[in-house]
Formats: sequence, C-alpha cells, structure tokens
Amino acid sequence: MMSTDEAFSLVSGGPEFDLHRVLKEISKCQATYENILSDQKMLAGARDTNVHYTKEFNQRCATMTPALQAERKKQEDILEKEKRKVTAQMEEQQRLKSEIRNVQQDIQQMDETSINLRQQTDVSTAVPERKVVFKGQTSDGVDSSGFEIKPRIVYPMEGGTALITFEEDTVAQNILKLKDHEVQLEQKLTLNVQALPVHLLVPSYVELDTQVCPRRVLVSNLPKMEAEDRILDKLEIYFSKRKNGGGEVEEADMLHDSGNVVITFTESNIAKGLTDKQDHEVEMEKGKRHKVKVTPFLNGKIANFQIRDAMCRRTVLLTGVPAIADQDSLQDLLEIHFQKTSNGGGEVDAIIYNPLGQHTLAVFDEDSPTEAQRQ
Repeated sequence: MMSTDEAFSLVSGGPEFDLHRVLKEISKCQATYENILSDQKMLAGARDTNVHYTKEFNQRCATMTPALQAERKKQEDILEKEKRKVTAQMEEQQRLKSEIRNVQQDIQQMDETSINLRQQTDVSTAVPERKVVFKGQTSDGVDSSGFEIKPRIVYPMEGGTALITFEEDTVAQNILKLKDHEVQLEQKLTLNVQALPVHLLVPSYVELDTQVCPRRVLVSNLPKMEAEDRILDKLEIYFSKRKNGGGEVEEADMLHDSGNVVITFTESNIAKGLTDKQDHEVEMEKGKRHKVKVTPFLNGKIANFQIRDAMCRRTVLLTGVPAIADQDSLQDLLEIHFQKTSNGGGEVDAIIYNPLGQHTLAVFDEDSPTEAQRQ
C-alpha cells in the first residue's frame, strides 16, 4: 500500500502529468508479459519435446537392453571360447614340443643302432611265374635229400586215370577240345576215355620275415675240388683266429644244395665284423690262398603265402580207363593212340597210367622248353 506522499506524487503533477508515460510503461509491461508468455510457451514446447525424446529414449533403451545383454553374453562366450582355444593351442604346442623331443631321442637311438637295423630285412617278392609239366616221374622216384628251389608239385592220381604230356601244347589243347576219344585196342576192342585239363595250385606270392643271425655267417665262393671235411677244417681254423676277426667256432656245416658253409660262433659279436669285411682270403693249401665271401646268415619264416590255380598247357588227364589189360600194355596202347596225328595227337613226351584200385602220386616239374620249342 502506497503512502500518502507517494500517492500524491503520482497524481500530483497537474495537467503536465505525462499520461503517455504511463501508457508507455503499461505497454512495456505488456511486451514483457508477452515475452514471458512466449518464453513460457517455448519452454513448454521444449519441455514437451524433451519429454517426448525422453520417452522415445526410454523405449529404445527398453528395446535395446536385451539385445545388448545378449550381445554382451555372446561376446563373453566368444572371448571364453577363444581363451579355451588359446589354452588348447598352448597345450598342443607343449605336447608337440614334447613329441619333437621324443622323436629326436628316437632318431638319436636309431642312429646309434643303425648298424644293427641295416642287418634287419623283410624279404617280399612275387614268385616268378613258372610253368610245370608232368615228365613221367612219380613220388617214389623223387630224391628228397637236399634243398632245391624248384617248382615241384605232387599230384595225386585217382585209379583208372592216365597223365599224358605232349611235346607241343597245341596238341594237348587239341586233345582237350575233342574231349571224348575212342582208343582202338587189340581184337577190335574200343576203349572210350575222356580228356580233361590238369589244374594245379601253384605259389603266386611269398613274403618272408627274416632277421640277421648274430652268431652265424654264410661262407660262399668255396673251391670246388677240395674235400668237404678239409674245407670245413680250413674254414674253422681261419675263422677261429682273432687276428682274422674271428672267434671261437661252435660249429661249421656244409649246405650240400648250394655248396656253401654256415659257421656258428659262440659269441654274438663276431659275425658282424666278418660280414662288414665280406671278402676273406683263406689258406686252403700251403702257400695258396683262396678268396671266399662272407655274408650275413638270415633266419626267417613265411609271413604270407598265396597260391593260384594254373592249368598245365602240355599235360592232359585221361579218365575212365578200365583195367582191361596189364598196366604196361594199356599204357603203351594209350601212347600209340595219342601219338597219331590222325587221332588229333602228336609226339608224346611222357605218360603214366594208374590202374583202378591203386594210388599214385605224379610229380610235376618245371616245364623247360625243348630244343624244338626254343627254336
């Protein structure tokens, strides 16, 4: 509330009172008021905008929070996986380092024992294909002494059959093609026989597991004219001396099939030095030396043995031969019949007839070509 003096000063002034000034102040206050309203309106708009943005932001936060949490979980899983991978790689690296050390130790050990390892050998070879043929020999006439590396197959013959081998395989194939044959005997008798191929099981593959014997050596290239006992004595004398690289000899054996000698020592450190030198000059006669060859002696066993079916090209099996005559006569009649070209036959190389009720083992040897075949 204004004082009396103040009220008086407002109204006092007389006609000179500047009404315009009052109006101006009022106008000024109105402008200020409008400005305040405008500012208030602008602030209200800004507030509404901020509220709107805040609402949108809150909505986006509510929407993105699960995705961000999922992404954070995914990143954590990836990080954990990578950590495990790094750990596994470090463990693998350590394992590989350990394995490398073990391999290096094995290599060192192999280097230290390379001399012995070079003496180990696995012999694996395909058996050369060799044809066999019946040459008229039976098991009773085979000399079984000694060791021979020759194709030799024993074929059991049934009674009432015959084996016939022709000089030419074309003749045998012609006889097989005709199959049924009528053999004319004495007194106009006819004998009906059937020609069948001969199938044998022959080796196709042999694999040997061998190992060098530490106490034995094989001595070859021996003189041919010396007596066996004298050769064995001279070899035992030579190889028992330390100055020759030898030692105490336990045994000396002659391999009659090859003419070589196997020497066995009591100690296992002798054979290696002798085989390394290989060539040795042994005094077989006084003042005369003969060079022999010393090689490792192999112990072995068959690890793999395969066979195949093979048909004899020159040998034919005749079946259905009755015992109507003695063995020799009937065998001669069969040979005469199958030697004639008019009967489809040809030159006979060997023949054997096994009568009914008898058991015979025919021996098939390597089929060596004749002079005519070679030409």
